[in-house]
Order: sequence, then structure tokens, then C-alpha cells
Amino acid sequence: MVVVSHFLKWIYTARVSERAAAANALARAYVNYELPFEDRCAAEAALTLLLDDASSKVRLAMAEALSMSHHAPLQIISALASDQPEVAGVVLARSPLLTDADLINRVAASQKATQKLIADRPVVSMALSAAIAEIGEAEACAVLLANSGADIASLSFRRMAERHGHLPQVREALISDVRLPADCRHMLLIKLGETLKTSPLVMALMGAARADRVLRDACVKASVTLIEGTRQEEHAALIEHLRLRGDLTASFLIRTIAHGKVDFFGSTLVALGQQSEPRVRALLAGGHDVALQALFRSAGLAVATHAIILRALKIWREVANGKRVAGVQEVSWLMLKELGGQSAEGDLAALVKSIHLDALRENARGHALAIAAA
Repeated sequence: MVVVSHFLKWIYTARVSERAAAANALARAYVNYELPFEDRCAAEAALTLLLDDASSKVRLAMAEALSMSHHAPLQIISALASDQPEVAGVVLARSPLLTDADLINRVAASQKATQKLIADRPVVSMALSAAIAEIGEAEACAVLLANSGADIASLSFRRMAERHGHLPQVREALISDVRLPADCRHMLLIKLGETLKTSPLVMALMGAARADRVLRDACVKASVTLIEGTRQEEHAALIEHLRLRGDLTASFLIRTIAHGKVDFFGSTLVALGQQSEPRVRALLAGGHDVALQALFRSAGLAVATHAIILRALKIWREVANGKRVAGVQEVSWLMLKELGGQSAEGDLAALVKSIHLDALRENARGHALAIAAA
């Protein structure tokens, strides 16, 4: 206590650098239990007094010594967390004494720089992640997504995609995160398409009507590709997202079955037809045509589409059972034959032709790249 008494008298005449060094040393002695109990009480009082020091360097020196300790005085940590940004940032980024409620309040009341520090804490709870996703600046959300110690709920991913998905920085961080739900990936895909559609370069090259049509087709094709990386437990969320957007059309479902996405097609039938999943799986695996057509009708699929869907489904069954080798090119060609071949006309035939031509181009491109790499 005698030492602390001399310290309190000395600080009024010491230089800033000396006061900062002494504050840091006293704080370290406190958190490392290097002082007897009475001296610790006196040291805590002295550190509290130093919160009023005119120089931020002194308070920063205290913050650096106390910020990572579980034993720092709570009232001092709280005061430092409300200090000017360079001081508060050290505490907000590190202190284990700050609760989720404390940090959420700081996120709501702070600027971008402070939000980024909080988002980059070693451990970020699901509740804190939700607050950052809901009210955080785009830069803070990008930092949160890059933080391997952050526990992020599906809803929080969705909110970040909704709020900041049009910004490249956040969009790229979201897409690169393996935890991102499939429906959020689709949302980002649509946002990217909308951004490209309004690009001055695209508008100048294509015009508004053609740009809208080309990018809409591109989004549909990309959506089919997206299904490949979607876990079966995420199918329901993606299907609901597509349904709400009006993208769960018959043409989209025909594309999915042509590309062999039988599991996703089945999940769609479960959702649209209000059928049990085991029954739908069983019918797709080995059901007869009459039962399958009844299933298609319950899902709202037009009768005109039934024949080509059945044709594709039977081929994919044979592929799954090892009785046949086929891909999208062969399946789409046989679907087209079901409609009358290349001479077939109508919207349905045009759709299947476009799927077949896309498959031809993709296979040719892959063949050329393989030759070039040989």
C-alpha cells in the first residue's frame, strides 16, 4: 500500500511515457496475482483512478495489460470498452469478461471499425453473430464470415445475404463458406444476375430485353448446377426458397430430372404433392408408370410432361443399377425422341432441345480441353 501511495503522488508529476509504463506494470502485477490482498485492493483503486488520466496512451497501456485476463476488475474493463476507439478496440477485441449482451450493445452503437473488431474476436457466439448479421456494416459481416471461431446460424447467413449479398466483398465471403445454406447460395446467384443485368456494359452489348432473357436462362442453369453441392437435408429449404421466388416451375423440374438430380426431384414431389418421403423414394426407385403419373399429378405437373419425365427417370434408374452408361446428352436426346425428335415443335420440345444442345456444347468443350491437356 505504501508503494501504491507513492505511485498515486508520483503520477501527477511524471511524464506520459512514464505513467503509461507504470500503469501497464501495475495492471500486470494485479492480474498475475503478484500482490498481497490489501495491495491488490489498493492497486485496483489506483487503476480505477488512472481511467481519468488525460492521456489515452496511459489508458491504452492499461487496456493492453488487462484485456485478456479473466481476473481484471470488471468496472475498469467496462470503462475501457467505452473509451475512445484506439483504447476500446483492444478490450472489445479480446476481453473474456464482456458478455454477449455487452458486445451486442456495442455492435448496435458503434461504427464500422469497432464492429469489425468484435466480429474478429477469437470466439463469437451464435447470438452475437446474429446481431452482427442483422445490424452490422458490410465490412463487419465479411470479417465475421472469415472468422473460424464464429458460430453462425443459418438464419444469420440468410440475413447477411439479404442485406449485403449485392456487394462483392460479402458475396464472395458467403459463397466461399462451406456452411452457407443452399437457399442462400441461390439468393446470391440471383443477386449476381440482377447486378450483371443492370451493368452498363451488358446493357450496351445486349439491350435490356435480351440481357434479361440471357441472364434468366443462365440463372436457371446455374441453379441446377447448385443442386449438386446441396445436401439432402437442405433440399426442403432450397425448394421453399425457389417456390416463394416463383422459380420452381415445370421447366426447372424437367431440367433437374434431365440432369439426373433424382433425389432433388423426389424432394420436390414430397413438398409439392404433400406425400411421404419414403413413398416417393420407393416410387422413384421402382414404381410403375400409373403410380408415378398419379404422383406427378399430385405435385401439379402437367400431363404433357409425364412421358418425358418417365423416360428420363427410367434411364437414370438403369444408370444407378449399373445396367447402362449415360449422361445428360443421351438422356435429353431420348426425352426429345419421346416428343417426336428434332422435328418436334412447341414449348416443351424447345426446352428439351435447349437442354440437349447445352449438353452437346458442354461435352464438346470438355473433350477439347482434355485434348489440349494431353
